Amino acid sequence: MAVAKAKDAVVSDPRTITNRLEEDIALGRIMPRERLIEEELALRFGVNRHVIRQVLMELETIGLIIRQKNKGATVRDLLPEDVINIYAVRELLEGKAAELIPLPAQPDVVKHLKDIQERHSKAADAGDLANVFRLNLLFHKTFFAACGNPHLADAIQHFALKAHIARSLTVGDPKLLRRAIEEHAKIVHYLETSDRENLVRLAVDHIIPSREAYLETYRRRFGDFKTA
Repeated sequence: MAVAKAKDAVVSDPRTITNRLEEDIALGRIMPRERLIEEELALRFGVNRHVIRQVLMELETIGLIIRQKNKGATVRDLLPEDVINIYAVRELLEGKAAELIPLPAQPDVVKHLKDIQERHSKAADAGDLANVFRLNLLFHKTFFAACGNPHLADAIQHFALKAHIARSLTVGDPKLLRRAIEEHAKIVHYLETSDRENLVRLAVDHIIPSREAYLETYRRRFGDFKTA
């Protein structure tokens, strides 16, 4: 069943609308299996349905929704094996990027990461989950861009987007959030001190808690599961 959302300020840019809906899915405001109705979205954002169709096509390309003929669009519901496979690819990609980052990292990269880290921590303290979400994405995008391979960085971002649905079930968990903040600080420290071994290890370990939290949440809701 679709849930009506509060009307946003008029937004004409499809990219901005896509980002808003991406955020809604990642923060659990729109849940897995929930329908996205063109007419309601057009009213919410003050645009015509042609723009909304563009947005839904982009969300489908990202992998966040499924569109079916005569059924419309629904938020994708990830099964445990989907999450395990997505995170397996993320581990490979993100570990490799950490291996390629020149150490010590460039001062401007470190400075930018520290600034993002500080704003991310303040947003968490304020309970501003929307900014927590956006600043977390920016931290990781900046970190992995430093590997020097834009195609690898793009692939990392693509699979991170696929993981939004998994994070939607655990968003706002204070323990996971505090751990993420502490690990961001360690990542910056390892970049500054040229600690390659710990940097690569943490680049992989950093994403595991959200995977495990999703799987545990799934078990509590739907019972145990088997994977291939």
